[in-house]
Amino acid sequence: MKRFFSLLLSLSVCLTLMAQFPPASNRQADYPFIRFDLNTLHFDSTSPTMQHLLYKWAEINATAQGNLSILHIGGSHVQAGTLPHRVRTRLLTAYPNLVGGRGLLFPYSAAARCNNPDDYKVHCVEKVTLTRNVFKELDCPLGLCGIAVTAHDVPTTIQLIDAEPLFNYSVSRIILLGYSPQGLLPRISYDGFPVLPSYIDSANHRFVFNLTNPVDSFDIHLPCKPGQSFTLTGVALSSRHHGISYHSVGVNGAAVPDYLKCNLSNDLRLIHPDLVIFGIGINDAHGKDFDSVAFKNNYLALCDSIRNINPNCAFIFITNNDCYFHTGRKRYTVNPNGLQVRDVCYRLASITGGAVWDQFEIMGGLKSMAKWQKASLARTDKVHFTRAGYQLLGDLLFEALDQQLQAACLKWSSSYFAKQQAMINKRNSQQLPRGLRRKTSHTRQ
Repeated sequence: MKRFFSLLLSLSVCLTLMAQFPPASNRQADYPFIRFDLNTLHFDSTSPTMQHLLYKWAEINATAQGNLSILHIGGSHVQAGTLPHRVRTRLLTAYPNLVGGRGLLFPYSAAARCNNPDDYKVHCVEKVTLTRNVFKELDCPLGLCGIAVTAHDVPTTIQLIDAEPLFNYSVSRIILLGYSPQGLLPRISYDGFPVLPSYIDSANHRFVFNLTNPVDSFDIHLPCKPGQSFTLTGVALSSRHHGISYHSVGVNGAAVPDYLKCNLSNDLRLIHPDLVIFGIGINDAHGKDFDSVAFKNNYLALCDSIRNINPNCAFIFITNNDCYFHTGRKRYTVNPNGLQVRDVCYRLASITGGAVWDQFEIMGGLKSMAKWQKASLARTDKVHFTRAGYQLLGDLLFEALDQQLQAACLKWSSSYFAKQQAMINKRNSQQLPRGLRRKTSHTRQ
């Protein structure tokens, strides 16, 4: 009976995955305007950082030891969560032995009218104030997440509830990122048990909770009294498992300069990304006075801030999606700046040794957004996508990445077995009698 129910559970999971990830062969017929043939990563195969990333991936995949940290950063396309979570889900489904910690996240919907990814739920009854890096004047310092919520004057509880049906993201360590001018000490609780921080890293604004029992949901308690406040800038969730952590950081409306206003170094040291997937640019290029030179220089400054923490970090630059300007009631005109952003992304990849995922061309190029909208893959604003559209883009990005990962794994395996065979041959040679070795190596004529 146990075997029967185990098989039944496995079948149920397989059917769920098949329903979520329909066969790629159906897509070409359904969406003939999409250039599926262009779905690949463009990069110099001799790039040291890309080689380092692919080798590390292959080694972790083969040995199931070590951790790979991926950071996906952007604007509203990322904050919504559907696109990055689709890539995360596809990766961990393809490599089920590499499910690591959930990584860095932010409780967006603790604040009113702030949207949250679907794979975790957030509840907060008390009123908190929201600060985003898109504000001209920042009310408080921000970290890598580019966003913060501040509790004032009353005790505040923020609930984080795991809503991921496919993977076990139980965590053994919770790190709250934030600060209080009055030195307030945050707490967490789970299953009704309150927990104080195991230690406090004041210099980096971290409160670390090491848990005896792994949990997937918990409450954050900010014990504010009148005149007191606590600002939360992020939550990092980690487990003891080896594997992949896929962090997604997005702020609605964010452009590259908005992230340059944040203190990135402390949080970058915490997650130490091996790969950063850049999805920033749609807001930079939305105005008619787009400056491609300033855009490139800002991006290079952002890249430098990451490479200062990890010189081996690899980059993937996602070109902008095709989009339109709103010119009046139900009137739109195509935004030609997507072509300039595309060119800049290729220059950035050349300068930094990174890769380009050419979303603009894969979509179908200029004016393709209208076709995506007609196919119910994009919204009427002709800038954002529907859930189905984001899922399709996530599938395509995963497939382009996985193409390189599989090739790296095959190459690593061939190299590994070649080294093993060479060691065996050397050991066997050393075990031969001395006279026989001399005779075989110096055959008399």
